[in-house]
Amino acid sequence: MNRIPIILDGDPGHDDAIAWVFAKASPDLDIKMVSSVAGNQTIEKTTYNMRRICTLLGIDAPQARGAVRPVTADPVTAGNWHGESGLDGPPLPEPGAPLSELSCADLMAKVINESPDPVTIIPTGPLTNVAQLLMLHPEVKRNIGRISLMGGGVTHGNWKPAAEFNIMEDPEAAYVVFHSGIPITMCGLDVTEKAIIRPDDFPRIRDVGNQAAQIVAGWLEFFYRYPMAIGYSGAPVHDPCAVLALIHPEIFTMKDLYVDIELGGEYTRGATVADFKGGLGKEPNATVVLSIDRDRYIDLLVDALRTFDGWEVPII
Repeated sequence: MNRIPIILDGDPGHDDAIAWVFAKASPDLDIKMVSSVAGNQTIEKTTYNMRRICTLLGIDAPQARGAVRPVTADPVTAGNWHGESGLDGPPLPEPGAPLSELSCADLMAKVINESPDPVTIIPTGPLTNVAQLLMLHPEVKRNIGRISLMGGGVTHGNWKPAAEFNIMEDPEAAYVVFHSGIPITMCGLDVTEKAIIRPDDFPRIRDVGNQAAQIVAGWLEFFYRYPMAIGYSGAPVHDPCAVLALIHPEIFTMKDLYVDIELGGEYTRGATVADFKGGLGKEPNATVVLSIDRDRYIDLLVDALRTFDGWEVPII
């Protein structure tokens, strides 16, 4: 079977970085491009983090700096979760490859249009870059196989009572994506808040022993502090679900639903509203992921990290 060509698009971010560990490790995925977006931190910081993660993991694909701000909203950052750098924790290598001279949307379009197989986009931040792609290059829809995203929540939010951070950051972009007609897999808080990595999992990760495992353990040791302080049992490592839903669907439960984006509500702007009972009379536009086998999730992370044995880069 051919490897699935993918575009990684995120605002790294500890959980984006770990999602990219899974993507790089998978023999089923072929990373064709990586892009940054403003979200967890400013575009300057998320782009720097993107480039350092690619160097760390040996991701050899074109890299593009993405959107500076949401389509219409004011930007919000999440330093309380990810720290001042957006990726606080262990030191990382400096970027080893230049950014593309093309804009993010233009590079995405080039990758998609030139691919002999349909490309899957995996956005793990606000959907600004993907929406800009679809608005500027509508012809690419014919060769996008799926958008597998982390965002939303059909029962609750996290940044606001009804809205999850990535969708709340740019609801207009999410609206464009969910109304695009492209198949969507939505990994929202319903599943990602069950993708908990607990402190007693950290030694198993560190014991893998290679450089990547040591750094992932360090990321988790930083990232779990804030959620533990507000009542979680560990770190909800959200973003890898959007990768694993493609390559290990057996560890999830999913349901096809019609999902729309609330743009105007005073208290609900950015909510992902799912029609569970079919009352709207509309065909499902998303496969919504609802639960995960947490133990298998940890097993798969350990397995992914073992693929980096023998790979190490200088960190100054």
